Amino acid sequence: MSEDWKNQSEEAGAPPSAKDAPVEGGSAAAASVDAIEGDPDDARTPEEEALAQAREADEEEPAAEIAEWEPDGDFEKLEAKARRLSDEQVRNIVHSLLFVADKPLTIARIREVTGLPPARIQKALDSLSGDLREGISGVVLSEVAGGWQLRTAPESAEYVRRFLQIKPRRLTRAALETLAIIAYRQPVTRPEIEEIRGVDSGAVIKALLEWKLVKILGKKDEVGRPLLYGTTREFLEFFQLKDLASLPTLREFHELTEESRAIVEEELGPEAVAGIGTTVEELFDPTYLEEEKERIAKSEAALADLEQAMAEAEEKARTVDASLQGGATGTEGE
Repeated sequence: MSEDWKNQSEEAGAPPSAKDAPVEGGSAAAASVDAIEGDPDDARTPEEEALAQAREADEEEPAAEIAEWEPDGDFEKLEAKARRLSDEQVRNIVHSLLFVADKPLTIARIREVTGLPPARIQKALDSLSGDLREGISGVVLSEVAGGWQLRTAPESAEYVRRFLQIKPRRLTRAALETLAIIAYRQPVTRPEIEEIRGVDSGAVIKALLEWKLVKILGKKDEVGRPLLYGTTREFLEFFQLKDLASLPTLREFHELTEESRAIVEEELGPEAVAGIGTTVEELFDPTYLEEEKERIAKSEAALADLEQAMAEAEEKARTVDASLQGGATGTEGE
């Protein structure tokens, strides 16, 4: 049968075609013809087939939406559940919260999300701080900016910076002097800062504002209404301070060990260390403080005199207006 078909094709002057060939073997022969025709579905590799199915699924199904977390508002149930937790469980929960937090956590905030009483939270923090401390752990639990935070141990800081490929923020001598004046004298105005430093401090204050180490607290109630500056929570975090009361005193600065002075000189340079000492001494100088109090008293007295003069001027203006109105009324009556 195949020979007859071949002869008929040659007599017709056309080469034999697979499409015109008789199908032998049922479905198997049909599959062979489809393969010869170049059916794209059969020509795909398993990987291409999987990708095609994934694309079809993406087109058919909408993208998943992540629902925002909403508090259930039932704090009593949270408290009841917290009462059943063991001390070890409380410790682990507090440790987990500290690990995921990007800012120092207060006891009030931890209680808000756990329902635990403050006493148990404090006990867990004390237990963790005993294990996570300098010398025995690469991560240190520190009390900073009114809260608690996990921080890199000082001896590991250099390697962490190399891994993250970041440079430490280094304050210039001018920035450090200005920041020290603001920290110890806040709220303080720019003229008061420049009076202590003896140079213009506008650019330095602007940089400290951009770094969020200082902030504007308001305006001073005196002539010109100058801005008042103070430190921020970021300042406490940057210097690892619990609060402003933790700032070192002049006595503590003079009692720095040789090792501590070497660290400060390495970070900031010997000139910066000398500048800090001079600034701190000036801030704590009793004579300077008395002069500053006297200056403030004179400013307040001058402001009071100015307000009195303005009040008298307004009273005279009202009297003149009343006289003019009375004269005008008399003229109209005539």
